[in-house]
Amino acid sequence: MLEKYLIKNCSPTLASIKTANLFSINHLGEENLKKQIEDWNNKLFSKGVSLILLRNRNNVALIYVCRKSRLREDLSKTGVAEFLKGYGYTSIDVDYAIERLKSRLSAQDEFPHEIGIFLSYPLGDVVGFIKNAGKNSKCTGCWKVYCNECEAIKTFAKFKKCREVYSRLWSEGSKSVWQLTVAA
Repeated sequence: MLEKYLIKNCSPTLASIKTANLFSINHLGEENLKKQIEDWNNKLFSKGVSLILLRNRNNVALIYVCRKSRLREDLSKTGVAEFLKGYGYTSIDVDYAIERLKSRLSAQDEFPHEIGIFLSYPLGDVVGFIKNAGKNSKCTGCWKVYCNECEAIKTFAKFKKCREVYSRLWSEGSKSVWQLTVAA
């Protein structure tokens, strides 16, 4: 069941050109979902990819698919620790930060704005989104862009091409999700 969601929503992460992706999935049972996540974690662990259940409400799960090694790099970028401190993050340790994000997601209905950092959005764009309340962006693609429009447009095109190629290869049956996942 998760395979099509991984291909459709997480191809850039599987291809190791993006730190992480996020998707929601309707499910019929939490135990079955947790078993599927565990199975995929066992399959993809050696390639450096983790699936994390961030939130589960009313049989709708929010699943975070990431490369923790890349997230560690993203969290260590200039200004990120200070930015996250404003949202109660006392550490940029990857596992701690993910747990803090989980607790913030469970405490509110809306996405906490810092989630962009966890999805490898540039800090300037995350801050721009917050300061502008989601308005006045230069362009919109995978996220709203407030800083480097040219670079973002190139990145969006790269992600789109990756999704197209991965979707084609997977739907033809020539490659499995495991085969399409690049090793760390």
